[in-house]
Amino acid sequence: YGKNTIKFLRLHREGKKHFVKEVEVCAHLRLTSPQEYLEGNNSLVIPTDTIKNIVLVLAKKNGIPSLEQFAIDICNHFMTTFCQVAYVKTYVQEVPWQRLHEDGVPHIHSFICVPDGIRFCEAEQCRNGPLIVFAGIKDLKLMKTTQSGFEGFYKNEHTTLPERHDRILCGELFCKWSYGECKDFDFDCIWKKIRECILEAFAGPPDCGEYSPSYQKTVNCIQMLVLSRVSQVQVIEVVLNNTFYNVVDMKNLGLTNDKEVLVPVEAPYGSCACTLGRKKFFEA
Repeated sequence: YGKNTIKFLRLHREGKKHFVKEVEVCAHLRLTSPQEYLEGNNSLVIPTDTIKNIVLVLAKKNGIPSLEQFAIDICNHFMTTFCQVAYVKTYVQEVPWQRLHEDGVPHIHSFICVPDGIRFCEAEQCRNGPLIVFAGIKDLKLMKTTQSGFEGFYKNEHTTLPERHDRILCGELFCKWSYGECKDFDFDCIWKKIRECILEAFAGPPDCGEYSPSYQKTVNCIQMLVLSRVSQVQVIEVVLNNTFYNVVDMKNLGLTNDKEVLVPVEAPYGSCACTLGRKKFFEA
């Protein structure tokens, strides 16, 4: 049981310069005894309102040095404070505020919300067990208008999809990775590096791009690039929910539409998912 959607803004001041972190937290506990379920005995139950207040107090006292560290702080607090807690899991996601710039000069106290992907993390721990940390990015919308196709696929009497060697590749990406056991990582630096890998693998070189023969291959390229460059990542999951565009037929309007006006296909939409990890992690 636990408390969901604990939302708050943490404001930190350094002189005239302000820093913000707006987050949403979910904190779930499992107790050593199920007596509240079986017997209606609530003597071990930590009220969800207390859970919420603990999260807010930790934000006040510790700040949010990184999402991952804040999730770790929450787990550590429940494990060290309450002997009846057998397991704790914390989820934290961030509202994407970015500092405003004017003529290249950063503003000291103004911010803009930029929807370029939502950062999140999870931390979980069993009593006498290791602290496990996950991190990720979701709702990251990506598009490239060429260098994508889909050809040579299996066909039978139910196949109506034509082969395409030049199409728009567009989708909403979810990516989650595991660090394995928690160590003293620079979580902010790693997250930014993985985001850069995602964008590079999706788009390819800026002057020419990179051809994608399928959404599946693009998903794998993202995973392989992250695993090759970020040694701290043990397992990475990527889900790419696809958005398809159809070219508008303008013949009746006396116009030739050379893929200049397209409309999105709202539903149904495709989805590609894959989990990839290092061999040593799966053997362990």
